[in-house]
Parts: sequence; C-alpha cells; structure tokens
Amino acid sequence: MEAAAALNESGAAAPRLPAGRGNASLQLSSRVPAPAALNPWDVMLCVSGTAIACENALVVAIICYSPALRTPMFVLVGSLATADLLAGLGLILNFVFQYVIRSETVSLLTVGFLVASFAASVSSLLAITVDRYLSLYNALTYYSERTVLCIHTMLAGAWGVSLCLGLLPVLGWNCLHDRTACSVVRPLTKSNVTLLSASFFLIFLIMLHLYIEICKIVWRHAHQIALQQHFLTASHYVTTKKGVSTLAIILGTFGASWLPFAIYCVVGNPDYPSVYTYATLLPATYNSMINPIIYAYRNQEIQRSIWVLFCGCFQAKVSFRSRSPSDV
Repeated sequence: MEAAAALNESGAAAPRLPAGRGNASLQLSSRVPAPAALNPWDVMLCVSGTAIACENALVVAIICYSPALRTPMFVLVGSLATADLLAGLGLILNFVFQYVIRSETVSLLTVGFLVASFAASVSSLLAITVDRYLSLYNALTYYSERTVLCIHTMLAGAWGVSLCLGLLPVLGWNCLHDRTACSVVRPLTKSNVTLLSASFFLIFLIMLHLYIEICKIVWRHAHQIALQQHFLTASHYVTTKKGVSTLAIILGTFGASWLPFAIYCVVGNPDYPSVYTYATLLPATYNSMINPIIYAYRNQEIQRSIWVLFCGCFQAKVSFRSRSPSDV
C-alpha cells in the first residue's frame, strides 16, 4: 500500500527547485536538467510494472468479457486486478517521468497515484479475506442481496480511503518545502509514511486474525463430518490440510512482500543509501505480480474463460460453476 510511493526516494528524487527561490514554490527551473544516469533499480521496477500491468489487464479483460464471472467473489478479484493494473501503470509512468519529464510537480502526482493504487490493492486483499470469512461463517445466507451490498460497500470504502491516502501528498503533506522532514520515500514526509505503515500493519493483523478464524472453521467442519461418518477419512484430512496450507501461503506471500518495506519506512533514515529502499520496495511490487496467479489464474472459471477468449476451444454449452470464495 504505502510502499508504492517509494519510487522517488532519496537518490532518485525529482530535480531540485531552482536556486534562489528556496522551497517556497513548485515552479520548475527554466534550465533544461541534465539527463539522469539510468539506475538499474529503476529499470527493474519498470520491468516489474510492465509484467504487473500485463498480467492484471488480462484478468480485468476476462472478468469484463465473461458475464458468468459476476459473482461477489469475482467482483472482488476484479477490484484487486484493477488496483494492481493501476499500480503497474504507475511504475511505468514513474520511470518515464523520472527520466523524460523531470519535475517535482509530476513526481508528486506520480507518487500520489502509486500510493492510491497500492493502497487499493492491499485494501482489496483485505476485502477478499473478509469475504472468504463471511462465506464460511454465514454459509447459508452468503448468496443473498445483503452480501452483494456488503461487498460493494467494502469496495467503495476501500477505494475511497485509498484515494484519500493518495491525495494527501498532492494536497500538501509532502517534504518539498522542508527537506529535513523527508522520509526514505521522497517526497513523502516521515509522518506520512508512518501513517501508511501503521495502516498496513493494522490490515495485516486483521487478515491474520481472519485467516486464523477461517482455519478454525475449516477444522470444525472437518471434525463435524468425522463425527457424522464416525471417522475422519484420509480425503477429508488431505483436503483440510491443503486448505489451511493454501491460506498460509497466501498470508505468507503477502507478509513477505510488504512487511520488509513497511518496517523500513518506519525505522529507516533518509540519509541511508537509497539501495535499501529499492531492495525493500521491489519485493513489495512482486505481490501485485503474484496476486493474479493466486486469486485469478488458479480459478477454473477464469481458466475456461481464457480458452474462450484466446483459443475458442471451450464449448459454449458447458455451464460455468461459480465457486465460493472460500474455495482455496
């Protein structure tokens, strides 16, 4: 979420304001800045953004193309893919603007766009987790208009909060006027990245709690089946173990991608080498690259839609079966 803004951190910041005018204005220098030396880390971020944009653009196209993929689960997956698509485009635009249109104004807009996009991605992951929990906790009433309304409300809130977080640096919460207030994520201030990191930690803890509750429900269901059949069959044990393992992989991937950057945003100092910021940011972008694999491409309905879209091998008369989001 918050990590997205790190692209213009120290060492890769936008050009400074013209001498003699201090930091009182965002006006650009009339002198043409010297071409910036190509940073390999920026190239890797751009490549990562390109892969993210391509992967998630396909998911968005498939969900929009297939009328069968309109269940609450796919609405959430579409929201996640859209957020990751925007984040990928933001990484590409950041690279272009950093080496072609070097201005602090454009840099600020790009950072705000990335903050909003990654925040929407993390918020969509939280919404998917909540949906999976509800699909198990309220299995009998899950497929109802109330669930659809709840999901739309969650998504509206997630995107609204993400947009506000992205607008904060654009509306003035930045360190363009006070370089001493800068964080490892220029031009964001230390207090700004602290807020973003704290928001991420809160979301991560909520997701951890919900996945623990999901595991408890899965084990409880397996135990009830065992009591009804007087023994726990090997297939039930394998299925339950696989489901819990999948949830662990999902949460572990999310934490491994974002936690290093979120922690470094809090404890890091802007005087540290910029390579530290890049080294923690790059894995965070990989989460948006992995998301479509975990939440979309493993789904049978989306796999079938891919065949329809590209190969035409799928028989139209075969019905789509929308699985519950609790399927893992």
